[in-house]
Amino acid sequence: MDAPAPARTMAVSTPSLRHSRLEDIQALCAGTLFVAMALVLFGQAGLLTGGTAGAAFLLHYTTGVGMGLCFFLLNLPFYGFAWKQMGGEFTIKTFAAIALLSVLTETAPRFVTIQALHPAFAAVFGGLMLGTGCLFLARHRASLGGATVVALYLQERRGWRAGKVQLAIDCSVLLAALAVVPPARVGWSVLGAMVMGGFLWINHRPGRYVGS
Repeated sequence: MDAPAPARTMAVSTPSLRHSRLEDIQALCAGTLFVAMALVLFGQAGLLTGGTAGAAFLLHYTTGVGMGLCFFLLNLPFYGFAWKQMGGEFTIKTFAAIALLSVLTETAPRFVTIQALHPAFAAVFGGLMLGTGCLFLARHRASLGGATVVALYLQERRGWRAGKVQLAIDCSVLLAALAVVPPARVGWSVLGAMVMGGFLWINHRPGRYVGS
């Protein structure tokens, strides 16, 4: 007697669902607000982060120019690369997020003042908030420019994990900060970068999230 033929399993493919305009706006605002609050924590603890934001912190600490303005100006050279490699929609969303973050970074300290803040808490909680905000933006095809654009580009085109790339860039910037910032602050800042990079490494994998 012949054995019954094995039942065929039908592969069900889930189509990618595009985000609505309202969903994109909500994610851009929420993600940028998360990042802005993280930068407020870092600023009040005397810490900094990696990537373009870290370079903006260094300029802010050394020149006294507003951190938000430094961040906006440092990102200008990356828009051409983003437009060419990642597309117009990504670039426009990224520009909107950077402009909003620049404004929030300048205005938030007027409304948020923390009397006591241990750098360890600022590093860990701020790193988690940075990772969460960047994840919101990445899942809606946006970023905060600079190193994040490069990290997302390498993930999409080369399959490199964005968290790994971001962590490598961030640590490089923070090591360069030893020439300007006291070593203890740099050490806590490296912890924040590791928390952020680890969060993205675990939660932002190629192919895991199919929204666009």
